[in-house]
Amino acid sequence: MNQQTERLMKNLKGMQSAVVGFSGGIDSTLVLNTALSVLGRENVLAVVANSELFSDDEFNAAVKLAQSMGANVETTTIDYLSEPHVKHNTSDSWYYAKQLFYQRLELIRQQHDFHVVLDGMIMDDLNDYRPGMKARDEAGAKSPLEMAGFYKTDVRNLAHEQGLTNWSKVPSCSIASRFPYNTTLTSAMLTRVLKAEKYLRTQGFPVVRVRSTGETARIEVPSDQIDDLMVQREAVNHELKALGFDFVSIDLGGFVSGHMNSQLSAAQLAQFA
Repeated sequence: MNQQTERLMKNLKGMQSAVVGFSGGIDSTLVLNTALSVLGRENVLAVVANSELFSDDEFNAAVKLAQSMGANVETTTIDYLSEPHVKHNTSDSWYYAKQLFYQRLELIRQQHDFHVVLDGMIMDDLNDYRPGMKARDEAGAKSPLEMAGFYKTDVRNLAHEQGLTNWSKVPSCSIASRFPYNTTLTSAMLTRVLKAEKYLRTQGFPVVRVRSTGETARIEVPSDQIDDLMVQREAVNHELKALGFDFVSIDLGGFVSGHMNSQLSAAQLAQFA
């Protein structure tokens, strides 16, 4: 056992009981699995949130995974679009979305009289525009992987050692990130992009983003899959137009995580530094 893992287990042991915000991603899966091992099933509750910002497939898969790990599971639904900053996709919308998320977890923690709320943030999250971290700190939630110095590579290695089936899972993020900042979001717009990305995943593109600007869909896949996407361009064009897009394009720059953050000014980025 290396020092990071020792720190993780020691920190969790001191927390006594925990509500874990569980998304089904590898980071929160490692937190949940280790917490179950250290604290015991009776002292851990996995909370899976459903919303319009993530697909029902992801929600259902997360619930099923947490149950298969032997965790007690509670589901909750968060209406993110009721929050004006989220609905209008402002540059600080993720802060307000995370604020709602942590407030809900804190309420559930109080209801069960557990000691702490945990999430899956890691060291890599310190290197990007992460307003969610401010919301986390304000809510008093803890990030045990970050506290123990885990980077993504460390997470995947330990998850693989623990036999977690999703140790190589492709990261996902809020569907709001597919739209330019200051776009007013509607359920129909979110659903259209979710359906477009689901279709593309079924065609062999597990890492994909469909960026939506007006009635244009701009598809991002890893650079080494652009040629494969071009081979299917007619079918893809037909399918996405059937979903309501007027124009369908391929971003020749390839997939870039956090692409929309390039629009932010230095002052906006510094707000949550």
